[in-house]
Order: sequence, then C-alpha cells, then structure tokens
Amino acid sequence: MKLLINMAILLVFITSCEKVIDVNLDSVAKKYVIEGNITNEPGTCQVKITQTKDFDEDNTFPGVSGATVTVSDNGGTPVVLTETSTGVYETTAINGTIGHTYTLTVNIGDLTFTAPSTIPVLVPIDSIYIDDQSLFGDVKKVATLMYKDPEGKGNGYHFIQYKNGVRESTIFVRNDDYTDGNEITTSLLSFNDDDDEDENKIKTGDTIRVVMECIDPAGYKYWSSLEAASGNSNNATPANPVTNITGGALGYFSAHTTEERTIVVP
Repeated sequence: MKLLINMAILLVFITSCEKVIDVNLDSVAKKYVIEGNITNEPGTCQVKITQTKDFDEDNTFPGVSGATVTVSDNGGTPVVLTETSTGVYETTAINGTIGHTYTLTVNIGDLTFTAPSTIPVLVPIDSIYIDDQSLFGDVKKVATLMYKDPEGKGNGYHFIQYKNGVRESTIFVRNDDYTDGNEITTSLLSFNDDDDEDENKIKTGDTIRVVMECIDPAGYKYWSSLEAASGNSNNATPANPVTNITGGALGYFSAHTTEERTIVVP
C-alpha cells in the first residue's frame, strides 16, 4: 500500500511540473533565389527572382521587383531582360546555341550575382514507352525513355514529367558517370509521398509528356543536390542545393537543350 501511495504522489508531482516551453529560434538572413533558363529552342529566356523566408512564415514567395537582369552570349553585348510580371524577367532577343556559354548577371541594389552556363550537345530521345514495374509488391506503370549517351564523361540529363498536363513534382536527374557512351534506358519512377493514392498513379488513358534537358555539369550538381534534399529516394539531406551563382544567392542558371515526347498510356 505504501508503494502505491508513493507512486501516486510521484505521478502528481510529475504532472504538476508540466510546462509549455517556447523555443526561440534565431532568424536567418534572407537570401535571394534566382532561377534562370535559356534553351536551344526559339522562345523566351526567363529568369525568376524570389527571396527566402523564415521557418515560421508562410510558404508564399513573392517575386522581387526592380532588379536589372542581363544575359550575354560568349562574352558579347549583354541583352537586358524586361520584368513582365512581379519577379519574372524575360526576353525573346536571345536564343541558345549549342556549345555557347551564356552569362547571367543580376543586380539588386548594391548586390551583384553572376552565373555562367554552357549548352551541351543535344542528345535526342530515341523512344518512349510505358513499362509495368513491380515495387514492394505493387505494379506501377512507369514512363521509360531510351537514348544514346555520347562518348566522353560529363553529360547530364534532367527530365520533367507531366501527367494530363500537370507537372510531376519528383526530380529526375541522371549523368553518365557509369554509363558513358552507352545506350541508356531510363525509367521515371516516382517516389512521391502521396504516390500511394490511386489518383496519382499513371493509368491507362493518361497522357504522359516528358521533357528531356541536356544540362552541363553545374546544372547536374544543382538538380542532383536538390533531389537529395527533397528525398526522392526516401533519403533526404537537409541542405541547400549546390548553386552555380556567385554573390550569395541560391538557385541556378541553366543553359540547356530541350526535347520532348508524348505518349498515351495503353
């Protein structure tokens, strides 16, 4: 009986000592986030500029207005991009050429950010098909591409998949470290947390569009580090992605080729 009384007293003591503890986390300095793209296809060269937020702020990232943004081709005369909407800067006055190096320069107040990127050789998509693959006892329909990697290491590939017009959030990135000069078969297998939901799976009748970008080594480092941070393979590493932008900004500038294929799932 004495033991039971002592335990009861101890329980009352513990519960009476409960206290809500507020953890004050220091704010971190905000950084600019720059996302720039120029391709070998006629169209628009676009740069988006936003700014990071503290962990306790909402997840909306308004654009940064008033920046001066230019892109130059092989060190030539810089082309000025026009702000077409808040934080979005565009021009149709410059198109990418394979083998050329483009330099992005962004001026915001007294800050200057620069990034070079070179458009690599175009690697065409040979074919696209839908493959049934078994994963943990579940059979999934997976878009699969075939292409021929050129000889010489350093080739990188970034794939973007759309299902019925909606972009897939999974990051698909490859390089030729172990496949240099080979015929490549790449399956775009999603590892999204919500991929167990039936409506998120690829099904018969769906229209799948895949964009293949040939990217330079700096572009590969960015996308592969972002893939690792996002946990596509359930192995997330909490760190900022590697950037090719100097001056202290986050993000990337990518000069790349682009090609796409579309298939209706049989």
